[in-house]
Amino acid sequence: MSAEPLATRTMSDTVGGYVVAGDGSRIRVRTFGGDVVSLHLTDSTDAWLLPNLGAERVSVTGRLGDELVPGRLIFAYGPAYVEAGSVRHTSQEIVVVGSAAEPYLFERPGWWVDQLRSLAGFYRRAQFGTGPADFAAYRTGIDLAGARLIGDRQETDTLARLVYGMATAYLLTGDADFLDVAERGAEYQQRHLRVVDPERAVTYWQHALDVGPGPRRAVLASEFGDDAGALAAYEQIYALVGLVQTYRVTGDPALLADIEGTVRLFETVYADPRRGGYYSHVDPVELDPHAASLGPNRSRKNWNSVGDHAPAYLFNLYLATGEERYRRMLEHTFDMIVEHFPDPTGLPLVRERFHEDWTPDTGWGWQQDRSVVGHNLKIVWNLHRMQALVGKAEYRAVAARLAADLPAIGRDPYRGGWYDVLHRRPHRGRHEFVWHDRKAWWQQEQAILAYLSGAAHHGSVGPGGLDYLRHAREAAAFYNAFFLDQEAGGVYFAVQAGGIPYLRSGDERAKGSHSMSMYHSAELAYLATVYGDLLVRGEPLDLWFNPRSDARFPDGLLRVAPDVLPRGRVRLERVRIDGTDFTDFDPAGLLVRLPRSAHRLTVQATLRADDRGR
Repeated sequence: MSAEPLATRTMSDTVGGYVVAGDGSRIRVRTFGGDVVSLHLTDSTDAWLLPNLGAERVSVTGRLGDELVPGRLIFAYGPAYVEAGSVRHTSQEIVVVGSAAEPYLFERPGWWVDQLRSLAGFYRRAQFGTGPADFAAYRTGIDLAGARLIGDRQETDTLARLVYGMATAYLLTGDADFLDVAERGAEYQQRHLRVVDPERAVTYWQHALDVGPGPRRAVLASEFGDDAGALAAYEQIYALVGLVQTYRVTGDPALLADIEGTVRLFETVYADPRRGGYYSHVDPVELDPHAASLGPNRSRKNWNSVGDHAPAYLFNLYLATGEERYRRMLEHTFDMIVEHFPDPTGLPLVRERFHEDWTPDTGWGWQQDRSVVGHNLKIVWNLHRMQALVGKAEYRAVAARLAADLPAIGRDPYRGGWYDVLHRRPHRGRHEFVWHDRKAWWQQEQAILAYLSGAAHHGSVGPGGLDYLRHAREAAAFYNAFFLDQEAGGVYFAVQAGGIPYLRSGDERAKGSHSMSMYHSAELAYLATVYGDLLVRGEPLDLWFNPRSDARFPDGLLRVAPDVLPRGRVRLERVRIDGTDFTDFDPAGLLVRLPRSAHRLTVQATLRADDRGR
């Protein structure tokens, strides 16, 4: 049987880029990779302005001539036809990212705050409806519409990610209901999912709790495929995300005690005191990283066990306490990253798994000699933060090299967005996909934060002429155009290459699962506000805190820095406590000396970028 002629096949695709020219029936668009593509309009072409989550979609179909002007960033989707050896694109749906007054609508003041408020509302309704947040009713699995999936599991990490999201939503909005959910969740996690080992003086966290109609069943060791039968370091790491963010807001001494107990676990059980770094797994009974029961995870280190401490909880713990021991722990993790993860042969994608002596492990499970694009981007983002904290030249050098190399490897130059897992070694001139060309929500977050933090810390155009701000804007445009579920709320787990939601099976049909809750989408909204609104565009930032009467902050100081910031760039302009102006604060140090109080305090801190520090 002869092959079907290419010209008879049907296909649809997305083109993303900047309008170059147009004549009413056709526009020319320069893609993110620099190609110029002609897009044909039809009498049924529909166009609208980029909507935020939960906002109404505004049609611009009747004024395409005014909107599709040179320089305008758009995404166009429609059938593509092969004609005379070339492809003729028609545009049936067009998302216009900005307007003449606002070229990038997601840079509108309050965009990310509104998005976070909508996200928090979705997850609050999905788990608890409109009544009190009773975490006995919490379930890990929720579907696209926010309904609970079949099952009675409460997985620790997913619950912790929800707690993080709610505490973060309070930080940006001051909505007391979000903080109430966070505190109830944190208390539930402590009461039902905590394990305390008094002999070792450490705290750790069970994988899950099954709360079906029969007796509750504690699940200590992980039941996730990669980590089954072990206490995985990354699960212990992510168990802290919500506790630390809630402590940051409230100063709850019970939370701090469990946080400190878990950090001792990392330093005494997971740490390799001789070679550095942290082991990826320990036996759940002996707490031994070298136990034969661990199989392929025995005496291993990986990205998650070394690098994930920083973004998940350690930066936030340092910001809340100012403790030197946490700064030293941060520095150690980044020293290990810059020493061992970059490939010494010059391959651009980092190595991710290691034996205990830091020999790369290229035979482990699915990873083999492959690299996750989002992990590379996460290294860039967090090195920008850490370089601002300790000023090591090697941090900046590694971040700059990765940031410059990654767009040509991990970004889709035609449609926009960032890919998933790639082979580290190029084949036929490119780093090929391991499984697919889909795009996951959390990897878009890493791309936005990698380049937006670069613009915030180093200027719009960084070392070697790298346009940090352009890459950040393009990544944010793709995320806002395709990942926000305008019908049900929340964000999609993954989209196909052209931005169509991928809903085939499993976790990718869910908004609550082992892999997904509110963490990454909330973190993005929070830090896009800090980096973009505050640092890049100089807009004031209001943050909210709610210290308890027994709050345990070192030296009685509320530290209100929203992230590790460029030195001298931000000042604390105003503090209000319980609605009244308060003057005992350090504008340059971003510190508030809390007054003694028998009741909880509501603290509103207003920050403003200070260009004198540039």
